[in-house]
Amino acid sequence: MKKMLFFIFTKSIGLYINVLSFVFPKKASQLAYAFFSEPREGKLSKTNLPEILQEAQSETFHQEEHSFQTYTWKGNDTIILLVHGWESNASRWENILPYLKKSGSTIIAIDAPAHGLSSGKQFSIPQYAEFIHIAVQKFKPQYLIGHSMGGKTCLYYQSVYQNDSLKKMVILGAPSDFNIILNNYIALLSLNSKISKALQDHYLNHFKLQLEHFSGKIFASKLNIKGLIAHDIDDTVVLFEEGKKIAGAWKNAVFIETKGLGHSMHDDELYKKVAHFLFETK
Repeated sequence: MKKMLFFIFTKSIGLYINVLSFVFPKKASQLAYAFFSEPREGKLSKTNLPEILQEAQSETFHQEEHSFQTYTWKGNDTIILLVHGWESNASRWENILPYLKKSGSTIIAIDAPAHGLSSGKQFSIPQYAEFIHIAVQKFKPQYLIGHSMGGKTCLYYQSVYQNDSLKKMVILGAPSDFNIILNNYIALLSLNSKISKALQDHYLNHFKLQLEHFSGKIFASKLNIKGLIAHDIDDTVVLFEEGKKIAGAWKNAVFIETKGLGHSMHDDELYKKVAHFLFETK
């Protein structure tokens, strides 16, 4: 029943947007982008923060009209920045924290645009990367860990900003080709070609990005730092082949194939491997 209701809901929205595109094309494209970029989960309330985030030192940063939240678990001068994915927030890192804390490192997690306690209603990778850049300038981390869209944002960030202070990066369950994500959304709502073209134009006009170039494997090909990529063969949200594309393009990265973890990638053995990769001395 839930699947049927979801099917009717999405197709009804798509039909409305398609009809609107012939009368008010600009409004239709704005509505299509809003549905695409607005997360429906992942927001937090200051009065009801997850316990793991209550243990951290919180700090709010501002970037033009936006604000974003960071959470710091204080340790030594080794800094790790954690970057979560779509419809999530900084609390998703609770399971990996014990493995990172064993090193004594200072650990910082960030809330993405329109997620957690960060402001806004719409998410975009370029804006998320700007948040990361501000956090990197402030905290000067040596390591980045990103999950899902957060992982892709890490790849985009480093390919654009080329931060020399970063030594290693870990990418978990991240997508490569943005066209796949957008086309899945278009198919889900059965949007017409006018809207499809308008969405592509939006990225070109607002972010100066051609979607075929907005690719994790292209970002990865520009990286010189050491990387670890992990992807699960049972991931139904971001297909395993996406992780392999990134790994194939990143000349200084190792690839870990997992099974049975799905998209969340929560696993004690995997987290041990991540910690070993970050802190190995040889």
